[in-house]
Amino acid sequence: MALRYMPGFGNDFETEALDGALPQGQNSPQDCAYGLYAEQLSGSPFTAPRGTNERSWLYRIRPSVRHTARFSPEDRPHWKTAPCLDDHSLALGQLRWDPVPPPEERTDFLSGIRTMTTAGDVMTQAGMASHVYVFNADMENDYAFNADGELLLVPETGAIRVFTEMGIMDVEPSEICIVPRGMMFKVSKLGPGEFRRGYVCENYGAKFTLPERGPIGANCLANPRDFKTPVAAYEDKETPARVHVKWCGRFFVTEIGHSPLDVVAWHGNYTPYKYDLKTFSPVGAILFDHPDPSIFTVLTAPSGEAGTANVDFVIFPPRWLVAEHTFRPPWYHRNIMSEFMGLIYGRYDAKEEGFVPGGMSLHNMMLPHGPDTMAFGKASTEALKPVKLDDTMAFMFETRFPQQLTRFAAELETLQDDYTDCWAGLERRFDGTPEGR
Repeated sequence: MALRYMPGFGNDFETEALDGALPQGQNSPQDCAYGLYAEQLSGSPFTAPRGTNERSWLYRIRPSVRHTARFSPEDRPHWKTAPCLDDHSLALGQLRWDPVPPPEERTDFLSGIRTMTTAGDVMTQAGMASHVYVFNADMENDYAFNADGELLLVPETGAIRVFTEMGIMDVEPSEICIVPRGMMFKVSKLGPGEFRRGYVCENYGAKFTLPERGPIGANCLANPRDFKTPVAAYEDKETPARVHVKWCGRFFVTEIGHSPLDVVAWHGNYTPYKYDLKTFSPVGAILFDHPDPSIFTVLTAPSGEAGTANVDFVIFPPRWLVAEHTFRPPWYHRNIMSEFMGLIYGRYDAKEEGFVPGGMSLHNMMLPHGPDTMAFGKASTEALKPVKLDDTMAFMFETRFPQQLTRFAAELETLQDDYTDCWAGLERRFDGTPEGR
């Protein structure tokens, strides 16, 4: 049976899995229906302005104080947290990797996370981390929550099911989902296929929101109605279970005797949600040149400085190229932002070869990058008729902070040692004579 969702971004929702489970007219009745417990989950300080104040009221089989017992430290050596200055010998440079290979042993989502970069400082709730996940086993009686930040999941190979306290999301490649900070969840495979692979942005700072459209106006880019929040769903399961917690970069586990995904009804605006990237309506130049890639921002996590993102999630979807007398691919540039890039499917227009689905690249702050030699040659000479870029979906996790490379990323066998050779053919073309104008 297809799952149901509620549309809208940042809405105040209400939903119940059992009729009458949700109190009306108040949040905390003396005696909740069905013997449920009332509990608030706050994603912002109580006194945050109304426009940024986030909280949800949950009506659950057990309060969450029963979903943790005594904690024990847990070792997850591949999941790193900023500040992280791993010891490795790889020098500074523009970097690119082929996909991370699937695991040979049984690996679930949590065990399959591998950190590529970290930025900022989790203790000050600033910055982010870029991860990949590769797993082949479901989280059956294992549950997780991350107190360090919200998680943006970007599947690349195979669909996943994300079961949160507040409902279930089925997420396919070309879709994304957000699991808010501090929310319990588990991840499983969905559909055929032996393994699942994708990307994760762990956002330590202010939560993701929609970027301002400015002169674009009220429509296009990511429209609020296309974001989908799950309806209430719960597990009433009395079996031994483990809850894994990430807190200030450390990991802990606690053992309980039941599922913590026991929310029967809820209302509020602090919620998980999913989004289909194919519904993004790109805006671009229709005469000459083209705007900055920020025009492709789906979600942004703001920092304390206006116009400067803690993290931007940017995509490069199918679109028409029509500009006249214009070099159409992204131009060569150096940037104060640091860009971690991945490819979900197809081909990225600035790289003719070497950047494949499941692959990654890192162009850190102020390091030059741009089209490879083949892409430059093609774009400089082709007839400028309207062209449809189709069957493509690339993305960036972009941050104001420098992204520090982990030892795992530096020593990953899929690192392309010859990546910078893609620009080696960009020879001197200068002709200072009048004929060269």
